[in-house]
Amino acid sequence: MVGLGRSGLGAARLLHARGDSVMVLESGDTPELRARAALLEAEAIPVHLGVPLSTEAFQALPLSPAVLVVSPGIRWDHPVLEELRARGVQVQGEIVPAWQASRDVPWIGITGTNGKTTVTCLVHHLLEQAGRDAPLCGNVGVSAAEVVLQRRLDNGPRPDWLVVELSSYQLEAAPAIAPAIGVWTTLTPDHLERHGTLAAYRGIKRRLLEHCRIRILNADDPDLRRHAASWDEADWITAGPREGLPAEIDPILWIDREGLVQGRQGPLFPAAALAMPGDHNRQNLLLAVAVGLHAGLSPGAMEAACRCFPGVPHRLERIRSLKGVTWFNDSKATNYDAAEVALRALEGPLVVLAGGQSKQGDATAWLERLRQRAAAVVLYGAAREEFAGLLSAGGFPGAVHSCEGMAEAVALAAELAPALGCGGVLLSPACASFDQYADFEARGEHFRRLVLAL
Repeated sequence: MVGLGRSGLGAARLLHARGDSVMVLESGDTPELRARAALLEAEAIPVHLGVPLSTEAFQALPLSPAVLVVSPGIRWDHPVLEELRARGVQVQGEIVPAWQASRDVPWIGITGTNGKTTVTCLVHHLLEQAGRDAPLCGNVGVSAAEVVLQRRLDNGPRPDWLVVELSSYQLEAAPAIAPAIGVWTTLTPDHLERHGTLAAYRGIKRRLLEHCRIRILNADDPDLRRHAASWDEADWITAGPREGLPAEIDPILWIDREGLVQGRQGPLFPAAALAMPGDHNRQNLLLAVAVGLHAGLSPGAMEAACRCFPGVPHRLERIRSLKGVTWFNDSKATNYDAAEVALRALEGPLVVLAGGQSKQGDATAWLERLRQRAAAVVLYGAAREEFAGLLSAGGFPGAVHSCEGMAEAVALAAELAPALGCGGVLLSPACASFDQYADFEARGEHFRRLVLAL
């Protein structure tokens, strides 16, 4: 297999435990990777670090592999992978071994551009609070392979469900997985530098839902709604009243004008049971409740679980209030659309921290929301000059400051917020983290440490 990230480590251990002969190739060679390699080598799994993905690397192997398992970070159309496929090598993503080893456990597969982590965590919380054994895994937390290994091959208890967040990178490399329940949260342009076109990106997400027995879709997402007539069977939700939806959408859940979650059999509970800001979180609530209903949960049990849901780290996470200023960590907002959603959920005026490794996408709505909510924007990282240009061209009327890194940005925001009469500081980068951090979690943790040290 190729790649020794978090998911690659789990997949290698699972394959080995199933009796497969496994060898791992990894292009990097860092202290963290060496530590992971040592764990695998202690289990008799050979690892070769500092080996780039190349034709020569595979020619040097004593035997040509029958199956190549690749980590999500490797492009599915990489020339070496294409060459290996042409030679008859089966190439698959790291989620496939977990799927193959857990076919008797129903999966709840959750995908979407934005919202999938919140929905995944909320579904897991609803099920666990109702007494179901439903581990959370996949593109969030522990890899699916690690969970399957712990529960099945290490003689752990068989779960009632697996709640699996699935990214487009994972899905394009796993066309055969078919969860019992599939959830599609949103679809906006993202990862186009990888997938090429919005149509290709949409097709990867759609294929997952087409393979699911139960399909749950968000009628409030413009792209999903636009394609509603193309679904022969799906369960739709809307966070508003059901009136006004296209004729082809008959939702199973909606929120009435009194704020009650309504189903076809009558009211379930108040939407305010989930104390998370923003209309998008009302959509997330209904997507999770739809899953809960299909899993046999009662409205009362779900209401009680919603009232004690702690939220999701790095997604509009309230860090602290200091001298009348509340600090929010939204590090998971890695694109313009996610950052715009966060701005819409909070009251202004705000000081907004943005920057990192920029992505392709339409910044129009994000810039408009910044004009409405932000008194100042503090830019940092690789995208700071690009973002300064966007703000200038977009007519942003507030102050714009530029910093090299997060520490300087936080210190500056702490000065700006009280001086400008802002009630909040929001880290919502609208960028990937890879210019300065391993992932958005590392970025959010750094922000949290800096804020708590103020």
